[in-house]
Amino acid sequence: MFGAILENVRIKRPLIHNITNYVTVNDCANMVLACGASPIMADDAEEVAEITALCSGLNINIGTLNSRTISSMLFAGKRANELNHPVVLDPVGVGASSLRTETARKLLDEVQFTVVRGNISEIKTLASGSGTTKGVDAAAADKVTEGNLDPIIALAKAFAVKTGAVVAITGAIDIVTDGKTAYCIRNGHAMMSSITGTGCQLSALTAAFVAANPAAPLEAAAAAVSAMGLAGEIAYQRLTPLDGNASYRNYIIDAIYHLTPEQLEKGAKYEMR
Repeated sequence: MFGAILENVRIKRPLIHNITNYVTVNDCANMVLACGASPIMADDAEEVAEITALCSGLNINIGTLNSRTISSMLFAGKRANELNHPVVLDPVGVGASSLRTETARKLLDEVQFTVVRGNISEIKTLASGSGTTKGVDAAAADKVTEGNLDPIIALAKAFAVKTGAVVAITGAIDIVTDGKTAYCIRNGHAMMSSITGTGCQLSALTAAFVAANPAAPLEAAAAAVSAMGLAGEIAYQRLTPLDGNASYRNYIIDAIYHLTPEQLEKGAKYEMR
């Protein structure tokens, strides 16, 4: 199933509009290209609705939030809803500041998202107001483990029902749910946390997967999460003693570029609950 989802991305080559943060914008563009889709980056309020209309999907990332782009996110999100295009929200750093938290909640109130993807602290903040953050990273106290997996799945399912979106919580164990079914995904490598923007890249990748598979947003989001984790595993195996996190970042993008549907189908590690 996941292999067919990736194959659809390569066949359809959807154009993805990204309003994302400037720390990782180039990596996000390259990740979208690597999976077989096409990126466009536009965040001026004068053009975002028009650009969104040209695209098959929209990725909104609040990582470097500013007052100029908040209205752009709302314009683009509402236009995507009018056109029935899938929209992904990455609520980076929610809980770290009032502006981030209030903006994410406003976006959720005014835009119907297809997928909300974040770390556990971000999702807990939006779902219950109880998450803690360390800058834009998940706090250690919120870490998903085998011991707390069941209540985290329950929280994710409840938030998915509340928002009407697929909720993807990414970390050591990834959870992707539509409120009924949850994928628990165990792909990835710990070194991925040493790179700025793997989550941002994943949100862009998710937008491409969902845009190419609009009838199956849960499966498409789960496939994207598995593909990113699998790429992290493949990239780690390629590292030499002289390589560091910069090489690792590039190797992850390379791994997505070369990933075949058969590799994804065979390499995805998940259970459903």
